[in-house]
Amino acid sequence: MVRLTRLNHTSVVLNSDLIEHIDITPDTVITLTNGQILRVLETAEEVIQRVVEYRRRISDPPTISGLLAAEPVYGSESQE
Repeated sequence: MVRLTRLNHTSVVLNSDLIEHIDITPDTVITLTNGQILRVLETAEEVIQRVVEYRRRISDPPTISGLLAAEPVYGSESQE
C-alpha cells in the first residue's frame, strides 16, 4: 500500500498491486486494473519509487539484531 495525494490535496492509500499503468500528462494519471482512474500530485517517478520501497519492505524478512551472533545453537556443541 502506498500513500498518495489526490489533486484536491486529500490523502489516499493505494493498493499498488492494482496499478495497470501510469500516464504522464500535466497530471500523473494512474489507471487501475478495474478501470478506475486516479489523478495524483506525485510524479510518476515518485509513485514508482514508493511502490518499489513498499515491495522491498514487505519482501525483506525482518531482521533480529544479534541473531547471527557467536552464540552456539543449542544441541550443536559436541557431547563428550
